[in-house]
Amino acid sequence: MKLIVAIIQPHRLEAVKQALIEVEVFRLTVSDVQGYGRQKGHTEYFRGQAMQVNLIRKVRLEIAVNDNFLQPTINAVLKGARTGTGPKGNVGDGKIFVMPLENVVRISDGTIGGEAI
Repeated sequence: MKLIVAIIQPHRLEAVKQALIEVEVFRLTVSDVQGYGRQKGHTEYFRGQAMQVNLIRKVRLEIAVNDNFLQPTINAVLKGARTGTGPKGNVGDGKIFVMPLENVVRISDGTIGGEAI
């Protein structure tokens, strides 16, 4: 089992959800987050004053999958989150992190392991 954490641009959320549905991944958690990477923020204007905004709004997806769903899930997130044309996206499209998932317990009935996902 793996836990996939993806940080994506907010306007790409619907495209990622649709790509996940196409590969039969229907369970995910979505959180609004802020951060910055290579983008290093941007300038906004408030009441005529320039302000440097260092934290960019992003969306964090958490998806627990069994090993046989790992690569299709990663491919779906890549497909939905990229903003560029062709096989490459743009700076700021996000990141995907894959971590081992030791155990899962479904609270409603106590099912343990891969069946609980």
